Amino acid sequence: MKRYVSFQNNKETKNKDELSPDENASPLSTFDVIVGHIEDILIDEEFLKLQKCILEKHCEEFDETEENKLSYTSVFEEYVSVMENYIEQRLKKEMIGFDLEEFYEELNKRRDSLDGEVFEVLYTLSDFVAFKEMILCYKNEKDGKTVDFSQCICVKAISLEDS
Repeated sequence: MKRYVSFQNNKETKNKDELSPDENASPLSTFDVIVGHIEDILIDEEFLKLQKCILEKHCEEFDETEENKLSYTSVFEEYVSVMENYIEQRLKKEMIGFDLEEFYEELNKRRDSLDGEVFEVLYTLSDFVAFKEMILCYKNEKDGKTVDFSQCICVKAISLEDS
């Protein structure tokens, strides 16, 4: 189902598939619809393959040091370009009139109040530190350097009758 989105006032005839802020609709509803579509994109197998391909290609270049190498910049720019383009093209198919720059402006206005995995992924497109953390986390998982807490878990049945 296509959604019609505009961040400006639109007095055209509206139907239930059309989203446009007016006196009865808030920008929050439009923002939430966009975020919902992005959530769908982020769990899409094609998106995950694309992201993994970039992480796999470049993770060995990154080190867990404070100093950042010059090569990190081009890797970050490649990641941002490829992932942004993919997300934008998918959103334009789903939402006629979608504008990525307008969405980023709204996202930045709400940055302090947003929480969740979808926003963490979006921040990797604008925040180098978040991107570096993601690629280092991928590298550590790939190298088996993550902590496995499964051996620390103990499941024990308790009976309320013994109390």
